[in-house]
Amino acid sequence: MSISEDGLRKNQANFASLSPLSFLERTRKTFPNQIAIEYKEYKLSYKQAGQRCDALANLIKNQKFNSGSTIAVMLPNIPVMWECHFGIPMAIGVLNAINTRLDSNTVQFILEHGEAKLFIYDSEYGPIVEQALEKIDNPPTLIEFVDEVAGNKRSKFANKVNCLDYESEIKKFIGTQFEHILPNDEWNSIALNYTSGTTGNPKGVVYHHRGAYLNAIGNSLTWDLPMHPKYLWTLPMFHCNGWCFPWTITERAGTHVCLRQPAGELIVEAFQKHNVTHLCGAPIVMQMVADHLLQNNITLKNDIKMMTAGAPPPEAVLSKMASCGIEVIHVYGLTEIYGPAVVCAWHPEWNGLDASEQAKLKARQGVVYSVQENMKIIDTETNQEVPKDGITLGEVLVKGNITMKGYFKNKKATDEAFQGGWFHTGDLGVWYEDGYIQLKDRSKDIIISGGENISSIEVEDAIYKHPDVVAVAVVAKEDEKWGETPCAFIELSEGSTVSEIDLKDHCKSLLAGFKVPRYFSFTDLPKTSTGKIQKFKLREQTKLI
Repeated sequence: MSISEDGLRKNQANFASLSPLSFLERTRKTFPNQIAIEYKEYKLSYKQAGQRCDALANLIKNQKFNSGSTIAVMLPNIPVMWECHFGIPMAIGVLNAINTRLDSNTVQFILEHGEAKLFIYDSEYGPIVEQALEKIDNPPTLIEFVDEVAGNKRSKFANKVNCLDYESEIKKFIGTQFEHILPNDEWNSIALNYTSGTTGNPKGVVYHHRGAYLNAIGNSLTWDLPMHPKYLWTLPMFHCNGWCFPWTITERAGTHVCLRQPAGELIVEAFQKHNVTHLCGAPIVMQMVADHLLQNNITLKNDIKMMTAGAPPPEAVLSKMASCGIEVIHVYGLTEIYGPAVVCAWHPEWNGLDASEQAKLKARQGVVYSVQENMKIIDTETNQEVPKDGITLGEVLVKGNITMKGYFKNKKATDEAFQGGWFHTGDLGVWYEDGYIQLKDRSKDIIISGGENISSIEVEDAIYKHPDVVAVAVVAKEDEKWGETPCAFIELSEGSTVSEIDLKDHCKSLLAGFKVPRYFSFTDLPKTSTGKIQKFKLREQTKLI
């Protein structure tokens, strides 16, 4: 032991567990009158919002669940969803936020696998909840929330079963004292998030208080987030706990502007009504916003910044956002690393480049967050790092404090994911000389045609450059001669008369011949609630083309 350690130990005076719960405590004391929540005409100060979180925590504790019990919620981006991000862990519960667009079978699986003791859901989802609970032998205690701001009513299902009413129960505890105690161990679980489960049952990803705290701080540092931002909730709060932004914005004493249903028109209306300064979302959200602004000749009243993730943003869409006056920062992550953990950190000297060169640089995923430890790209056959040449493809690996604890009740999957002391993302990318990475595909999305690898992202970027293309997804279609060949699914702007021949000619001007899709399908693309295109569904559709 070194002399600097001799006799010096952690104690209550010099050590506290890191937890995002501390953010609310500080903000409600320091800025009690600052507006915490705006939802249409509904507003709450941090003093009022904090009291509601206290009430929720007391409500849960009154149910006498064991410490660490799973509390499931199925709610849209409304104030109650924000309350759950604080009230549930305050009561030493583990928050399990469920995707609101899931089918009843998947909701059933999550409730059973996660061993939910309490289930808080929005009345709109009553029919799905009813179907999900039909086959559960020991259902959780049910609490239904009725969103009166949206004009909703209590569900028929709630009237048939012994289901509590959220507002009625909360009112019983408003003003009741709640003892605020941080977890005794920052490794304690704070949230359980289930992956998309496109190839089987979803896996439960477990977050700890330390990681949630650090990623919330990392978001603030990465974005240079000022105090008191007005943040618009277009990113679902169920998705990686809203990438940890319920906690980030609260630490900044910002205003959470809630939006129950995101759409281009509604987002732009919220921009103007609430003087929004920041938002997050997938590239498809950028496309919706930019198209609505440009098509309606709307000029924004104030500067807006957007953080995008979920898929590599097409250069064409980034250029559109720049023309609308919205500054975009590009991050990369997965559910397993608390959402964003890699950022395309911007260099001042890049400001002098033309717009197309800036867009190319901004399309790269970048370098790790300052709160994450390390990242590398390896050859999956040799496990050796690939050269930083911007060409050689390999798998992206990360490690550090904002990596999940592991998969819930799935040791095999956890061990596989953490092989060699790194988290294996399953994403394929290249490494540049400056240390920045760029994704080329998910390992399952790479198209191998005649022995040559084709990046679906590269082909999509080329197609996005056509002015009539609203959205595109490129997947592999089986081919007798080449093994696989690119197949493009396209959404066109309203009234467009662009043909398959037009798009092929467009692609030929930008891509090598073997990369040009042989098949084009004009259709509405299937998307998740976070805006991600569901390529697994499109791969099935290729069998019909």
